[in-house]
Amino acid sequence: MITRSAWLLLSRIFCRSSTKKKIRKEKNVESTKEKTVESTKEKSPKKKKSGDGPEDHMYPLARQRFVNVREFRGKVLIDIREYYTDNSGELKPGKKGISLTVEQWEKLKDAMEDVNDSVRELS
Repeated sequence: MITRSAWLLLSRIFCRSSTKKKIRKEKNVESTKEKTVESTKEKSPKKKKSGDGPEDHMYPLARQRFVNVREFRGKVLIDIREYYTDNSGELKPGKKGISLTVEQWEKLKDAMEDVNDSVRELS
């Protein structure tokens, strides 16, 4: 089961309540998608020689936000995290984000219909 703190973190990441941001987002949805694709191509980390680097499993959500599927200490984790560009221009994971186990990810996917209904209700 996803803990309350995990839900709160997810809501902070994805549910900004500012009306101005919502209006701006609605107006610029298409241009934001294009910029996201361009910025991920420009700022993606350098590929490692192993051929299966972490960038192979990164999926953009917004300008500096990604979903990343990775392995840590023998467990598969799904990261939903903000990234930043360091001084050398390399994309690095930031502190803001959450790592879900596969079990938690499955529960989140199962709850998506209810979450979508709540979003529609509150929008």
